[in-house]
Amino acid sequence: MRINKVTTKTGDKGQTRLGDGTKTGKDDLRIRCLGGVDELNSQIGLSAVAAKPQSVRTELEFIQNNLMNLSGELSIPAKPPTLITQDNISFLESRITVMNEQLPPLKEFILPGGNEFSARLHVARTICRRVESQVVELSQSQLINPDILRYLNRLSDYLFVLARFIGLENGVKESFWEHS
Repeated sequence: MRINKVTTKTGDKGQTRLGDGTKTGKDDLRIRCLGGVDELNSQIGLSAVAAKPQSVRTELEFIQNNLMNLSGELSIPAKPPTLITQDNISFLESRITVMNEQLPPLKEFILPGGNEFSARLHVARTICRRVESQVVELSQSQLINPDILRYLNRLSDYLFVLARFIGLENGVKESFWEHS
């Protein structure tokens, strides 16, 4: 789907169109899922501008493209194209494995934060968890590619591990939850 005109005025009464042309309310769960993925993608973009080294920024932009594909699948309810596959999930899993090998094991929950880049990644992770929950809800009543759910689940893991890894790379000491 290509956007030729941003202001169409078709949404002025709370309606919008999906990728297949189906008209639906802007309060529809599928639209909320799409909005959540858009928010997640924007937060990853905000994170990426603070990314150093460039290879991490490139990796995050690759993930942003995957999220656009994920939105493409969600926007076509009847016969969605399969754009998110096990290969996308395997990429995240391999990156998690590589970073985890260099991280100390967790013995306690950490407080989200670290440096600015890590903190942005933690925000992206929490958005990802909310989006995953919304897509799970959608999958209970409509057919969704199960790899989308696996991808979102793995993406939140990836964002958490990347936030820790970036902190370690920058000499930032993790803050642990001090429970009473």
